[in-house]
Parts: sequence; structure tokens; C-alpha cells
Amino acid sequence: MTEQAAPHISRPRVMVLGLSPGKPGEAPFRIVEIDGEVSGAARTVTDVLEVAAACGITIHDLDDPDVVRWVGGGKYTWKLH
Repeated sequence: MTEQAAPHISRPRVMVLGLSPGKPGEAPFRIVEIDGEVSGAARTVTDVLEVAAACGITIHDLDDPDVVRWVGGGKYTWKLH
């Protein structure tokens, strides 16, 4: 018997980690990992797209969990609270 109710756990190639405060006077940033390796820092959604593109990944849907995983906040989390 196969488990049809088993949850699907995706392993996206792009992971955007939680917000880091950065150096004094600079905007906070988020680390972008591609295939499990740190590939860059992003201060905006556009930066995430650019880091992915530099690694040969085109992102068509930032809300697709099979493509991008947002850790510690979604695609609109770019400021410390």
C-alpha cells in the first residue's frame, strides 16, 4: 500500500534566509543560498532575482515553494521591526 496522504516536501534550489541587521548605517540584508551554498546577499526582491540569475536560475513565480523558500519572513520582509 502506498501513502497517498504523505506530505510533499519540496527542496527548492533557492533559499532566502532571515533578515540580518548588517553594519551600522547600512540596510538590513538576507542571505541567498543556491543549491545549499551561500551565493549572495539581497536587500530587495530584485537582488534575489539577480543572484539566482547569476547562478543560471530564472524565477518566474516568487510564491512557488518548489522554486523559492522564504525563511524568517516572506518576500516583503526587508526591514527590521
